[in-house]
Amino acid sequence: MTVFNKPSKQRTEVRQASLVEAALRLAAQRSPADITTGDLAQAVGITQGAVFRHFASKEAIWLAVLDWVTQTLMSRLQAAAQGAQAAESAAIKIPPSGPEAAQPALVSPSSGSNRSALTALRAVFMAHVDFVVTHPGVPRVIFQELQQPHDTAPKARVRDLLLQYRQLLMQLLQQVQTQQAMAPDIDLQAAAVLFIGSVQGLVMQSLISGQASAMAAQAPGVFTIYLRGLAAKNDQTAASNPIEPALKETP
Repeated sequence: MTVFNKPSKQRTEVRQASLVEAALRLAAQRSPADITTGDLAQAVGITQGAVFRHFASKEAIWLAVLDWVTQTLMSRLQAAAQGAQAAESAAIKIPPSGPEAAQPALVSPSSGSNRSALTALRAVFMAHVDFVVTHPGVPRVIFQELQQPHDTAPKARVRDLLLQYRQLLMQLLQQVQTQQAMAPDIDLQAAAVLFIGSVQGLVMQSLISGQASAMAAQAPGVFTIYLRGLAAKNDQTAASNPIEPALKETP
């Protein structure tokens, strides 16, 4: 019995993935509220009735979309943070003890450790922007659900995504604070809100202009301004771009 059900299950999973992809693709072109199951069926080349063999309802489709967004986005953001921190650690040079000791290291151990959390924070910012550029329908879906006047299952999914996002940011911001790379009196909750708001501002500009790709060009400058707001008063000069020199040396 299991042997006969397995191919059917695989076909269902493939079709579900196709419908999720189609929903995001159509959401980049119009309001998610205007997307019908007929539109989705046409996009993947099946009948409207066949859609309901793979999803129980239209809401179930959007729940699957939001589950995919949460899993994919959070995985990419976590990987970006971990990758940036690993790269920063690898870039730290141990001061030589011989004749080369007089030569300045590219990155000293102390500056490297103080910079790693900021580097990870920047990587998360840019990874989020890149995700939206690649999937411009995602913000439309999220905003559509958040503006619902009543609690719904999709709205709860969006809240869960935002909770996971905030937890990641708070973890990184706490590391920045521990590394004394920000002003000691910075409100971490407010810093997290401003981080999210900076990304959302770029998203809103892209929705207005219809050019999601413009986000990638504007994001570095926006993050630099955000970073200046975190900097300690005696470190304002370095805070203008404390991580760019190392980034510029990367091919």
